[in-house]
Amino acid sequence: MSNPIDIVIYHNPDCGTSRNTLAMIRNAGIEPHVIEYLKTPPSRTLLEQLVVRMGISVRELIREKGTPYEELGLGDPSLTDAQLIDAMMEEPILINRPIVVSTLGVKLCRPSEAVLDILPQEQKGAFSKEDGEVVVDASGRRV
Repeated sequence: MSNPIDIVIYHNPDCGTSRNTLAMIRNAGIEPHVIEYLKTPPSRTLLEQLVVRMGISVRELIREKGTPYEELGLGDPSLTDAQLIDAMMEEPILINRPIVVSTLGVKLCRPSEAVLDILPQEQKGAFSKEDGEVVVDASGRRV
């Protein structure tokens, strides 16, 4: 019996990139632990740890489109990381997605095919994004 593969995706089902990422994880034969982060946001400590593990800045994790980013003045370069995280804790929609955690790393999967870099199993077959873009060919290789 093989060891189960533990993958976590911080997911927004209303986001096409997030849906494509989830579908690619499943196309590898893995059923991830799906956390709808708008319903169950990560704690402040966990969010800070995810940023460090992804190797990105706090500012890189903030989503602008479709959020109160402008209204909250989050483009102000004088804001500290702590202030930006405060905003994400108050308004989880500001957390960019999807974030995927695997044994091979943690990644903000934008574009969605970035998830292929951290999946411990190959794709089981062809995969096309919702918009029809082919990402994986019939033999399971990245295009």
